Amino acid sequence: MSLTIKLRIAPTISHFDLNRKTQKNPIISRTPIYHSNKLSTSLLFRTKKMAASHVVKSSLIEPDGGVLIDLVVPENQRELKASQAEGMEKVQLTKIDLEWVHVISEGWASPLKGFMREDEYLQSLHFNSLRMKNDDGYGSIVNMSLPIVLAIDDATKEKIGGANDVALVGPDQKIVAILRSIEIYKHNKEERIARTWGTIAPGLPYVEEVITPSGNWLIGGDLEVLSPIKYNDGLDSYRLSPKQLRKEFDRRQADAVFAFQLRNPVHNGHALLMNDTRRRLLDMGYKNPILLLHPLGGYTKADDVPLDVRMEQHSKVLEDGVLDPETTIVSIFPSPMHYAGPTEVQWHAKARINAGANFYIVGRDPAGMGHPTEKRDLYDPDHGKKVLSMAPGLEKLNILPFRVAAYDTVAKQMAFFDPSRAKDFLFISGTKMRTFARTGESPPNGFMCPGGWEVLVKYYASLQTEEAKATVSA
Repeated sequence: MSLTIKLRIAPTISHFDLNRKTQKNPIISRTPIYHSNKLSTSLLFRTKKMAASHVVKSSLIEPDGGVLIDLVVPENQRELKASQAEGMEKVQLTKIDLEWVHVISEGWASPLKGFMREDEYLQSLHFNSLRMKNDDGYGSIVNMSLPIVLAIDDATKEKIGGANDVALVGPDQKIVAILRSIEIYKHNKEERIARTWGTIAPGLPYVEEVITPSGNWLIGGDLEVLSPIKYNDGLDSYRLSPKQLRKEFDRRQADAVFAFQLRNPVHNGHALLMNDTRRRLLDMGYKNPILLLHPLGGYTKADDVPLDVRMEQHSKVLEDGVLDPETTIVSIFPSPMHYAGPTEVQWHAKARINAGANFYIVGRDPAGMGHPTEKRDLYDPDHGKKVLSMAPGLEKLNILPFRVAAYDTVAKQMAFFDPSRAKDFLFISGTKMRTFARTGESPPNGFMCPGGWEVLVKYYASLQTEEAKATVSA
């Protein structure tokens, strides 16, 4: 599929109350929806000084640990490292393992420098955070809500023996990285699943795809990636690293960056939220807020719309002017999806800190899914935004719970939900949207830009054609 997305930049959001009336001389103040934040003072100071600053730096937020991790081996050392790796015991990676190598190598998980060793794993699993070690053995806390681990089976463990380093082999059988100073420890799958998802019910997509078939051991160590991870799928130019994003934000002189993650096509309700956010930030006194439209690009469950289709749909949203290409940058977030609700949304927010965003938009039931065995949501839809406001290590990120948008049957467009006339609003879920596209039924006029909707209809039509061919051949 051909893509026409242009790299542009746009704004970010926080725990501000954007519904207040705009003051004549705007002063940014955080609304303590769930707790106060020490950042409020620095935000107020920065806002008052903005107009006097000639050089605006969009690196408004330090990466976790103070330094953005980059684990890709410099070009002048790659030949030597590759030669060393050839003589090491090999560990086979799955496609999703490789996605995690990508995530770690570019610094999305800073300050993590490799797959977790046991002490890091236990902190992440039980505390959703890691404590940085200073000279005295104590240090600041950074958020790390998802264990980032590499599983191996009994045979691989036996083969490794007492080796100190191992080579990691990608799905194409090429060596992609070295794992140094390794540590192997037990993989208690039930504990990991229970603490990450809050249930061990069957049917959890990531569990069935990754954890259940994985080995009984975890191997951690320091990662050295021999070259940047590429997928050669026509989308690599959209996979901007945190370093590249920060550089682009600075080039654009953004004074606020707000990140919006999604794994679904963009409808006009999303656009309403993002455009309203930028308008409110301008009202507050920001001069150049930039939107980071950041679709998740790693593993997703089978019934989600594939990444290439989503990216083409996003391009149509910009082409049709639903979002402003001049103030929006579209980039792919390479992380796999867990569907672990409030636990996972912390990871999504933390990774955007490392990318340079100082505002993060959170909606209803972020990273959630339906219960795999019961007819209900797996997580309380309000818990994600509440957890983000209290999560250890995320205090410096400004969290904005967004307003609910729905289709206004009177105005015949997406609008912010008005409880006083609730009967006038129609909620169109992702499932319902996919059903419309699959059956060829058009959604209400104004739900999505025509170009974007056409992409989805063509995708589902192609699926039906493939299914019909498979039925005939069977």
